[in-house]
Amino acid sequence: MPLGVPFALLLGGALFVIGLYIDQLNAVFDQPTLRQALATCIDLTWLPKPWPVNLDPLFERSEALGEYAVCAERPSTWLSALLARYEINLPIADYPAGTIYTSDPALPTAECFLVSDGLFAAVGSAEHIQALWRDNRPDEDLRTFYTPRGAIITPGLTDAHAHTLQWGFKEQLPLAGSRSIKEIIQKIEAYVLAHPDVQADRTRWIRGLGWDQTRFEENRWPTAADLESSPLLAGRRIALVRVDVHATWVSQAVLEMLPNPLPLSDEEIEKNGGKVLRGPDGALSGVFVDTAEALLPLPPPSVEEKRAWFELAARDALSVGLVGIHDAFADAADVEFYKGLADEGKLPLRMYLMGTLPSSPIPTTSASIEANTSPESEWPYLPRLHAYGRQSHLTLRGIKLFADGALGSFGAALLEPYSDDSSTSGLMRTSPEVLKSQIEALAVRGWQVNTHAIGDRANKAVLDIYEDVLAKEDMSVEKWRPRIEHAQIMTPSDLGGIGKLGVIPSVQPTHATSDMGYAESRLGAERIKGAYAYKTLLNNSRSGIMPLGSDFPVEDINPLLGFYAAVSRLDADGNSPHGAGGWYPEQKLSRAEALAGMTTSPAYASFAEDVHGAIRVGLKADWVMWDRDIMQVPIDEILRAKVRATVVDGEIEYGEMYLCGQWAIGCRGY
Repeated sequence: MPLGVPFALLLGGALFVIGLYIDQLNAVFDQPTLRQALATCIDLTWLPKPWPVNLDPLFERSEALGEYAVCAERPSTWLSALLARYEINLPIADYPAGTIYTSDPALPTAECFLVSDGLFAAVGSAEHIQALWRDNRPDEDLRTFYTPRGAIITPGLTDAHAHTLQWGFKEQLPLAGSRSIKEIIQKIEAYVLAHPDVQADRTRWIRGLGWDQTRFEENRWPTAADLESSPLLAGRRIALVRVDVHATWVSQAVLEMLPNPLPLSDEEIEKNGGKVLRGPDGALSGVFVDTAEALLPLPPPSVEEKRAWFELAARDALSVGLVGIHDAFADAADVEFYKGLADEGKLPLRMYLMGTLPSSPIPTTSASIEANTSPESEWPYLPRLHAYGRQSHLTLRGIKLFADGALGSFGAALLEPYSDDSSTSGLMRTSPEVLKSQIEALAVRGWQVNTHAIGDRANKAVLDIYEDVLAKEDMSVEKWRPRIEHAQIMTPSDLGGIGKLGVIPSVQPTHATSDMGYAESRLGAERIKGAYAYKTLLNNSRSGIMPLGSDFPVEDINPLLGFYAAVSRLDADGNSPHGAGGWYPEQKLSRAEALAGMTTSPAYASFAEDVHGAIRVGLKADWVMWDRDIMQVPIDEILRAKVRATVVDGEIEYGEMYLCGQWAIGCRGY
């Protein structure tokens, strides 16, 4: 063997290892001149390089990316063979091939894609992309990005059920995870002391979100008296929203702002889907459930507050790979706020809004819908919007209705009493009669209907109404696409019926793993079999459509938590009441099904399957680069994955990419 061959291999191996561990060498190469030289001058394309030099980006991201290709980096077959031939042990054997997961059944994985004008212009092999480029741009080089070592690409993810502004709202006084009423009081006191303006003005409202009485050491509902027990908090206006956003705990000062007696009796409130909790003496205790929350004189947020909340939510969403959100509660003021952002071109996410009827302890009837609907089928206070704004990112074509409340606050409407409280079967927030009139009036005017239903009684009522509407001659499920938001607890017959009708179940996998500690005691051993039954829902679906969401801020905004919960039925620590195999493991989804639930299913559920949701020619170039293969790594490694870049309309909205020749050290940051 010529002497030059092993020498070249040794030199190549040394440089390869240096490339692998260049992060540690950055401290040595810290002079700007040397860093510039390394990044722009060295182009050793003949050497294996699994990941570009981790230098700070040398260029501001002010320029648009325009036309470019992205390819999954793969180990060099010739180099691997050469190393094996001469038994040289280098870490290239541990270098996994990159993959582009497309969510397109016709081409589930690809090696490369081409982006042009914010769209996927071609998807396929590197040879196909390069040949296509040469045929159309023979005099131009194709700018090509390669995935880093071990990284993969998926379509951009969409959260199919969330509350965007409330994510930002909760950050001002987050209460999630509190284990006692005392801990919550301590958090509020710390908030007051940290804000001198609030401390000095006892009339200022204090708002927070995230408490959950099922986790309290006291094992009871909180009261206004609990807040009065703190000298710092006594007399202040405090309103704290429960983690599921279906109950509000207020202070004595807020109770004193209410008329006495209330405008509705307790019986009337319960008849209309709400509940006010009272103490042994019959006085208001301070907790208002579901529609009763509309009785509270809470101040509306300002536009400035909403802007701050949205910017926080958008930043956090993009950082975890979300490119779109189905916002599950947008009132008239929220819609105007989003229109303003869209007009300014400041909606980095695709926002699909579910409009809401006016808030009232008495549900809106079909008569008011008829009176407030113009001949053009537009709501005076909720304009129909399609790809609205400078970025075409805002859509409003669905209305959110509420059938019942939530399981944690005993508001989910059940066919039989709760197993752990036989005195109640939950609440229908809207009676079946009123709900039917609402749905029919909306459907005939072309509005998609998205109905919240948790309990089996609520789900049955909604499905029966949907079935009646779909039986009309001029209605088709493909045209209307009705959704049930949550579809959480169902009878065996309704688990089959929802799929036969083609109704879309919009579910949240982390609800299963958050509730599994108490859900079975609340529902009983038999009824729990029809709860959180995601695999059954999907298997019974004639369309295969089941969008996944988080319901943030009820759960965390990170979609990987939902992905992990869907495929493992475990909490983030790897635990479940049924052990390491997962809670009712027969309801696990495959990883491909979970990915579809965050890509193609939300697109279909928002009438946008021909716009985005997959890496397919002609669709919007929304994609995410992950630092590891969430489709292949061991289950317990999924939650370690991080987003390297989130791209919307072909442009980077979060993170960065590096432009390199394949196996090159010289890289340009974007």
